[in-house]
Amino acid sequence: MAKKNHSLKRKLVHAGGWQVVKRGAKMLPFGGTAIVLFLVGSDIRNKGLARGLLNSGLDAIPGVGLAKNAVELFRGDFIPDKEPKK
Repeated sequence: MAKKNHSLKRKLVHAGGWQVVKRGAKMLPFGGTAIVLFLVGSDIRNKGLARGLLNSGLDAIPGVGLAKNAVELFRGDFIPDKEPKK
């Protein structure tokens, strides 16, 4: 079988696609709350305990989570991830 060479643009779209889907799913009023509860572990792992819980708590509130994630789609995270270990 021939090896597929994907373009850089295709790779970026594929990598960013999951982030867009995850943020979009969190925007659903009450289904988003269930998704936030499912993803709270990854928020804590990426942001630390206090910032991860704060981020997940804001996402779980239907109106606030909708507004927060809509802005974050264009601006980026309000609560940044912790520094990676070296």
